[in-house]
Amino acid sequence: MKDPIIARCSKDLEPIIPRYLARRREEIASLRAGLDAGDYQALRIIGHSLKGSGGGYGMPALSDIGARIEKAAIAADAAAIESLLAEHADYVERLQVVFV
Repeated sequence: MKDPIIARCSKDLEPIIPRYLARRREEIASLRAGLDAGDYQALRIIGHSLKGSGGGYGMPALSDIGARIEKAAIAADAAAIESLLAEHADYVERLQVVFV
């Protein structure tokens, strides 16, 4: 088993982090559906949204993944998106949030 990924988040965010992470899990399915359909516009929008939200929730790695999804979608690079989808899913699966 891989080591957990620790995100240190403000205690102020504790009430909303569970819903944020649930949305990220749902997002993985949306990304998969977009990739399967070749809907690069939808993938770009999802990537852009993720890019804008991760850092605000104390998860800059999610913002980085989102930025790379957005860029890959603009380039219609299915192989890169496939890899980033796996990276996104791995991050969310291994994530442990510590409130400070």
